[in-house]
Amino acid sequence: MPTVLVVEDDHFVRSALIRHLADAGHTVRSVGTALEALREVAQFGFDVVILDLGLPDLDGSEALKMLRGLSDVPVIVATARDDETEIVRLLNAGADDYLVKPFSVEHLSARLAAVLRRARGGGTGAPPADERIRVGGLEIDARRRLALLDGHQLDLTRREFDLLAFLAARPGVVVPRRELLAEVWRQSYGDDQTIDVHLSWLRRKLGETAARPRYLHTLRGVGVKLEPPA
Repeated sequence: MPTVLVVEDDHFVRSALIRHLADAGHTVRSVGTALEALREVAQFGFDVVILDLGLPDLDGSEALKMLRGLSDVPVIVATARDDETEIVRLLNAGADDYLVKPFSVEHLSARLAAVLRRARGGGTGAPPADERIRVGGLEIDARRRLALLDGHQLDLTRREFDLLAFLAARPGVVVPRRELLAEVWRQSYGDDQTIDVHLSWLRRKLGETAARPRYLHTLRGVGVKLEPPA
């Protein structure tokens, strides 16, 4: 039974979320401040955190960064700020997904289910657990969730690893963005900005840039491919 931490200071919203999540079969704990959330995450193991940004003691984005220092638990941010710059900032800070308020319980359920599937490795498009992939100087061990570049271990988040493994399993193949959303993010729709942000993180860790790619190549309007350096 998935365990969910709801971080929301509005008592009415929090009660509604708790009721819906409990009815859906989740074990729910809830707090109203960022500091309480940090203590909960440090003490208990959660499957996912739903984090409101409008907290009374600490800005939600700062709380998100602090959570990332404690745990790799998936975090869905609930925000009323729907501009692109803010969404990119949240993804850069470590959010796994986001919901723009107000949102329906059906929308929450769909996003929550997708995040839980990704966290459990279900349907990520990653290679079989006993398979190792080598593309140039890049080596991926799916069983150990380990990626090496020229013999040096890469420090990747869960999502970065899944994206890299999915592309590396298809060297030289241009993968459409819609397919990446469906297979890596398990979403039938979404913002391309999410993919761009994670590609940017991966490029930085692979020692390349969009202007000077080595492994990751973006074909504008088509998709993304991974291939060894020429």
